[in-house]
Amino acid sequence: MKTLICGSLAYDSIMVFEGRFKDHILPDQVHILNVAFLVPTLRQEFGGVAGNIAYNLALLEGDPLPMATVGENCAEYLARLDALGIDHSCILQIPDTRMAQAFITTDLDDNQITAFHPGAMGFSHLNRLPAGVPIRLALVGPDGREGMLAHADALAENGIDFVFDPGQAMPQFSGDELLGVIAKARYLAMNDYEAKMLSSKTGRSLAELASGLEAMVVTLGAHGSQIYTQGRVLDIPAAPVARIADPTGCGDAYRAGLLHGLNLKLGWETTGRLAAVMGAIKIEHHGAQRHTTNRAAIAQRFAAAFGYQPW
Repeated sequence: MKTLICGSLAYDSIMVFEGRFKDHILPDQVHILNVAFLVPTLRQEFGGVAGNIAYNLALLEGDPLPMATVGENCAEYLARLDALGIDHSCILQIPDTRMAQAFITTDLDDNQITAFHPGAMGFSHLNRLPAGVPIRLALVGPDGREGMLAHADALAENGIDFVFDPGQAMPQFSGDELLGVIAKARYLAMNDYEAKMLSSKTGRSLAELASGLEAMVVTLGAHGSQIYTQGRVLDIPAAPVARIADPTGCGDAYRAGLLHGLNLKLGWETTGRLAAVMGAIKIEHHGAQRHTTNRAAIAQRFAAAFGYQPW
């Protein structure tokens, strides 16, 4: 059975600033902010939440089904999915639009400043849940606002469990709208900043938000992650990394591990650690989809990090 991943396919322009943003942004002068960062390194990458998660899930030998809307310049991306053996039957091309594109600048502290052009992603509500396709699990990630709401509704109506991952799309929604989607979801995934934002927008504590879910996952970067489940908070350590090359796409790699662990019913302790291993593999490479590995190598990496086999 397939894992449906609702989100964006995008081209990423990734730039590296060989300094630190904090040294160039004066806190008391942000009202007249005017900064320019010299970025000697520029890379064009395949990206987008749906594409990144599908890529990592394929490395785990899962069966990803990305669901996204794309523009007229999508041919290169679709050819890549074909080469990777990833089903793109749920990708809808929107006429007279361009692909979504992110412009990401990273500093030496791995902080990021991102500008995002939604392009065809803004029409994600025109894409429909596939009929007759066996779907075991789904994820609703950052996408067009109306599309995220529509996909959550359709998944709930069809009785399909899904992870809600509002991510950088969170500012598009009111607190009540976010609570409405969370009520339909079985799982919730965020980073620590997004968790604070969600708590502020909804007026609910993290414990309150988690109470109606099977699990809520909050990633903490180098400090690992926390999984709220059944009234407990599980502290999941980060997996060791050989080097830090680029944090872009680490959250998506983590979510692929999360989805795979859920599909295999590995239990939360192992699922969280598998997700951590996927994030660690990704951060050692530039770009969101340049790392290569396989299921056996991932299991070996897991065993080396945590002392037992994941499956």
